[in-house]
Amino acid sequence: QGQLVESGGGLVEPGGSLRLSCAASGFTFSRYAMSWYRQAPGKERELVASITTTGGSTGYAGSVKGRFTISRDNAKNTVYLQMNSLKPEDTAVYFCHAERVAYGEDYWGKGTLVTVSS
Repeated sequence: QGQLVESGGGLVEPGGSLRLSCAASGFTFSRYAMSWYRQAPGKERELVASITTTGGSTGYAGSVKGRFTISRDNAKNTVYLQMNSLKPEDTAVYFCHAERVAYGEDYWGKGTLVTVSS
C-alpha cells in the first residue's frame, strides 16, 4: 500500500520561506504525477501545484505563481514545494497527492501545517 509523508511545515513570518518535502513509499513513484494541495480553516481543499512524472511540466494556482516552486527527485522518491514570500493567506494544512490517472490510482498524505504569522 502506498504511503506519503509530508514534512517541513511550521511557523514562519510574512515574507519568509519554507520548503516542504513529501516522501513516497510502497509504489513506483516515478509513474505518478504529484501535486500539493492545501486546506485553510473553514475552506475547501485547493490545488496549489502539480508536476508530471518526469518533472518536465509544472502548473500552479494563480495565487502562488511566481512564489512557489514544485520539484521532484525520482531517485529519492520525494517531491518538494519551495514556498517564498509567504503571506498570512498561505496559512493552511498542505497535503501531498500522487495520481496515476490512467489506472485510477491515487494516494494522499496526512498533511503538514504551515502558519504564516508575525
